[in-house]
Amino acid sequence: MNQWSFEQVNAFARATPWLHAPAQAFAAYGIALFAVLLLAGWWIARRAGRVAGVVAAISAGGATLLAVAVNQPIVQAVHEARPYTSLPGILVLANRSTDPSFPSDHATMAGAVAAGVWIVNRRLGIVAAAAAVLMAATRVYIAAHYPADVLAGLLLGAIVAVGTWLLVRRALTWFVELVAGTRLRAVLLS
Repeated sequence: MNQWSFEQVNAFARATPWLHAPAQAFAAYGIALFAVLLLAGWWIARRAGRVAGVVAAISAGGATLLAVAVNQPIVQAVHEARPYTSLPGILVLANRSTDPSFPSDHATMAGAVAAGVWIVNRRLGIVAAAAAVLMAATRVYIAAHYPADVLAGLLLGAIVAVGTWLLVRRALTWFVELVAGTRLRAVLLS
């Protein structure tokens, strides 16, 4: 099923050469959008003066880094070959890498940002979720990953982000409230 799904996406990629450049660009450089989404979440929470929102924004950033760190041992343990190394004759738009494929680091990062930003602000979370799905789709489109690789990455990232939020929100709220009582308040809350 995973290989069949990949082959369907690859056939679509062959039929849409006009989409190659945008897909390659987003698959490679879309990470910058996720950094902007994290900053936007913090900015929205800061401007609203919501301690809970600022705490969620800080948690989202930390959870994103944690999700990618948690993903690395999984990638090394599973050690799945990328589609372009195991399927001859496919269209490859990705820059070839020797890194294993499952789960996708890009999708893990995107899933963590989407879930973390969703906790900060629902509207921005919808944008982040759409961007995460687009990141996952483009990673398959360029033949860097199988569909299961990106689905697992999105899920892992979201689980780490929500789990981090649940684990750190009380202590982080205490810390932000403590800092809010000092001259550094302007950095965290407006």
